[in-house]
Amino acid sequence: MKKWKKVTLIVGAVVVLLVIVVVSIKQANKDVVTVQTGKVGRQDITALVTASGEIRPQEYTNVLGQGFGKITDIAVKEGDMVKKGDVLLRVESIQPAANVKAQQANLDAMQAGVQSAEANDTSTQADVAQAQANLEKADQDWKRGQSLYKEGLIAKQDFDALKSAYGAAAAALDASKARAVQAKAQFSQSRYQQEQSAATLVYQRDILNKTTYRAPISGIVSYVPVKVGENVVPGIQNAEGSFLLTISDMAIVNAEVMVDETDIPAVKAGQVADVTIDAYPGQIFKGHVADVGEEAILRTSGLATTQQTSANSQEARDFKVHVRLDNPPKGTRPGLSCTAKIRTAHRSNALTIPIQALAVRSRAELKADEEKNKNGAGVTLAAAKPATNPDGTPVNDDVQGVFVVRNGKAVFVPVQTGIAGVTDIEVTSGLKAGDVIVTGSYKALRTLRSGTPIKVDNSAPVLTDQSAS
Repeated sequence: MKKWKKVTLIVGAVVVLLVIVVVSIKQANKDVVTVQTGKVGRQDITALVTASGEIRPQEYTNVLGQGFGKITDIAVKEGDMVKKGDVLLRVESIQPAANVKAQQANLDAMQAGVQSAEANDTSTQADVAQAQANLEKADQDWKRGQSLYKEGLIAKQDFDALKSAYGAAAAALDASKARAVQAKAQFSQSRYQQEQSAATLVYQRDILNKTTYRAPISGIVSYVPVKVGENVVPGIQNAEGSFLLTISDMAIVNAEVMVDETDIPAVKAGQVADVTIDAYPGQIFKGHVADVGEEAILRTSGLATTQQTSANSQEARDFKVHVRLDNPPKGTRPGLSCTAKIRTAHRSNALTIPIQALAVRSRAELKADEEKNKNGAGVTLAAAKPATNPDGTPVNDDVQGVFVVRNGKAVFVPVQTGIAGVTDIEVTSGLKAGDVIVTGSYKALRTLRSGTPIKVDNSAPVLTDQSAS
């Protein structure tokens, strides 16, 4: 055989052998899934609830318009410190001041009328006393005259005169009593009119006082949106009055954050929190939960659920939580954006796995995998007994677990979890320290079946130029 034929046969045999090897390798790796793995370990883990909001003082007040008028003077500016009772601004007071003077004059006249009525009442009471005395004297004279007339010691004319004098004295007493009752009624009426006038004066003075706005609390003037010359109107029914300014007491500062309804059961008063303020980058301020809101707030409108009866039942809801800053930075202003990380739970030396390693499979799917892998490593569902309804049916058909690497295969193992940290979650049953589990990729974990052969590739991913940029 010629040499070139021998070379050709050898090359052909090598090519065929390579094809057979490649096909065999591809066939062998046909169902193999490339995954990343990690080991179950122990570490300290802290559960955090992160929520955003803004800085708020513990006590603040919005000063609103209390009457009609035009602003004539603003005595403060933003950033000024004020004490309770300090003058903030004034509105025009010509008409209210005139009303007070007029009502004061009316009250003075009423007081003079009361004094006159009181004197008249006293005079009529004296007249009644005098008429009573005159009646008693006339009664005694008449009784004495009756005795003398019976004995014939006085004339009939004198007897009749005594009788008439008695009748006149009795009539005079009745008239005096009537005048006394009238005088007392006039005195009472004058007093009532005086009290009414005094009440009206209090009302007019209140209107006048409302033309000068004073600080209801001590604090810093944090916002003044009005200017001299603008008109002020009071609140009417559901409409608030003109917004004039805000005073904030920054002695106690809170981070008012909105916590999602799914996280709120874990948040309790007294829990420690780390607060970051956007205006102070790189700084963390310690705080604690001061109080937790009791009613949900609709995320779109900002109203409580009881205030908006037509709210969509599927609309997202939050709860307001106040985190009190232990040592707020100097110069903190209301309204600064902030984020609070509330520590809701902590475990020391807990058995943990990466959160992304958790997978959920249906019981029917796991049962099918178990039947398929009877001759190899299967999956045991005894580790996670499902809750059942009163009729014995399972409440949820899904099983939570992880894929454990056993003999080159990924085996689904149900687990029970505890608290979750930022990247890891506590495992309370189903695994032990040192177990090798599948941690990625996300695509592989989403489609991985129990008993599937795997190939471990824990090398760092290579970034393309586009992803690197």
